[in-house]
Amino acid sequence: MAEKKAIILEAASLDLGASSEALDKLNKKAVILANADAAGLVDLLKGMGGVCTDAAGLEAATGGDNGLILISGGDAELAAVLGAADRRTLVVVLAANGVALYGLAINNKAGSIDRAVNAQDLMVTIATIADLEIDATCTGAIIYQAMKNPNLKLDEIKKLKEALIRMESVIQRDNREPWDKHDCA
Repeated sequence: MAEKKAIILEAASLDLGASSEALDKLNKKAVILANADAAGLVDLLKGMGGVCTDAAGLEAATGGDNGLILISGGDAELAAVLGAADRRTLVVVLAANGVALYGLAINNKAGSIDRAVNAQDLMVTIATIADLEIDATCTGAIIYQAMKNPNLKLDEIKKLKEALIRMESVIQRDNREPWDKHDCA
């Protein structure tokens, strides 16, 4: 099972300024990129191994090892996507009047960002947040203005290094005390 996931909803008929239960939930905690040109993004994400599905297959797709899920639709699919998303899921909505980023690592207080972005920028941002592989031909710039922590990856590496140092020190002193308290040791 993939640890982090990205669900991309291609909803060309959806208006981010409209009102519905799903749109209101999205707009409450999403970053809106009003000057986004997402043309070609779906093709780029398919090339990265994105799995296409529909609202009926969304639950099965999120339960597997799929780190990148692509879905097309409108308001009903948006409601299904938001229902399937958990705290480890990045939701990207490609709407008629912009792009909305919601969920994992997104600063829900940023509101609307006027920066002009293109499909390459969106692709590398999605890949960075969801731990997806990118190739050397990528020319996009990460949209740091939309993220809670611009140093997300550095902080993850720092935590892993600290955990490794603690583990190595326990192994060197041959003291398994923290693990001896559990039956699983």
